[in-house]
Amino acid sequence: MRRTKIIATLGPATDAPGVLPALLEAGVDVVRVNFSHGDHAAQEQRIRAVREAAAAAGRHIGILGDLQGPKIRIQRFRDGAVSLREGQAFVLDPDLPPDAGDEHGVGVAYEALADDVAPGDTLLLDDGQIVLGVVSVSGRRITCTVEVGGELSDNKGINRQGGGLSAPALTDKDREDIELAARLQIEWLAVSFVRGADDIEEARALLRDAGGEGLIVAKIERAEAIEHLDEIILAADAVMVARGDLAVEVGYAGLTGLQKRIIRETRHRHKVSITATQMMESMISKPQPTRAEVSDVANAVMDGTDAVMLSAESAVGKYPVKAVATMSEICIGAETYHKMVAPMSRHRMDDRFARVDEAIAMAAMYTANHLDVEAIIALTESGSTALWMSRIRSDIPIFALTRHSQTLCRVSLYRGVYPVAFDIVHTDANHVYQDVFTRLLDMRLVNEGDLVIVTKGDLEGVSGGTNGMKILRVTGQ
Repeated sequence: MRRTKIIATLGPATDAPGVLPALLEAGVDVVRVNFSHGDHAAQEQRIRAVREAAAAAGRHIGILGDLQGPKIRIQRFRDGAVSLREGQAFVLDPDLPPDAGDEHGVGVAYEALADDVAPGDTLLLDDGQIVLGVVSVSGRRITCTVEVGGELSDNKGINRQGGGLSAPALTDKDREDIELAARLQIEWLAVSFVRGADDIEEARALLRDAGGEGLIVAKIERAEAIEHLDEIILAADAVMVARGDLAVEVGYAGLTGLQKRIIRETRHRHKVSITATQMMESMISKPQPTRAEVSDVANAVMDGTDAVMLSAESAVGKYPVKAVATMSEICIGAETYHKMVAPMSRHRMDDRFARVDEAIAMAAMYTANHLDVEAIIALTESGSTALWMSRIRSDIPIFALTRHSQTLCRVSLYRGVYPVAFDIVHTDANHVYQDVFTRLLDMRLVNEGDLVIVTKGDLEGVSGGTNGMKILRVTGQ
């Protein structure tokens, strides 16, 4: 069973008839709705279609809503893309009409850009493909020299090398999208261009005020976020290594080491990690990935990421289903290698625990790693026990059994955790265990005679109430 989860972005390619069911069959665990594209009606339709396809397939698919964040972008060119040559002057000016750009300059959607830059700064456009050196700032007009030229087209992003753009993480559009996410009860909400913990807390408060119960994903794509990484991880429920803008701001040379650090620290703090951006970019137009892309995905898996994400590959690519199937194959190969070389875990051996359910989760994983156990079964309300257990690297599957649909979809993002719909209908523990075994036997997830660990609470329906662990043999009726 593949432990690393796959996120696929929805878009025109997934709207085609038959594609969504095929994506689920290929192995998608979570779908991403990109609020940067499409109106609310289109996004709501896609979410409805996913839930219908998941119900038909008997799957529990999580939904990740990704907020657009501030539009730090140039405007548009009057006659299409322009070609910039090294050494020429080029102006960025928010006072230019939105469609009046030419080879001499272009408008800017981010009106406060001039407040954040000074002569000598370096601005990077189109993910660093175009490099401009700031020569002078006059009012809101920024005069630059082209240091690295090339073709520049409409609406490309702007980054300042080293970070420092002060645009707030949440815009008025994001607040409207948060209300939609709450109304549709989306399980995960990603906040773009996070600067610190305050951005996470603001998004969570807005979501809760609107009636949403989703968990918050912090997208690490600003240099400033690295300076506040610890507080961001602690404030968020999950962290996404959004490597596009991040690489532009901090430099490509240090990105791989930074990715490893973010994943390691996120797991250490018992949060969920997602690795994203250009993982299999060539599969937008080609049916096979490059060897470098295969290594990139495998490297993230061996780092311990919970999930790897497809963006344009699934949203607008020619081969969305094949991209998912290929990514799944790569994940399984990397996990098999890691199983062969990974030492026995000593995770948190010297820690003290603040919660009973946390202590039970760690005890279950310690036992599983030192005993011939085939599976771990967590009877859970919120999924927190399964999350804690999944932070320890182990090839033993963790089955999260719950009656709550939102928890089932939520845990679909946790590495090595598999959601199973289950409702406790007996008060006698032995009857409960037998019902569990019957359910898992029917699904062919365990076999009679398997040794398993079961965690549960004495009081059903109480979140955080896991207080017991049993080692049992699976029996049939």
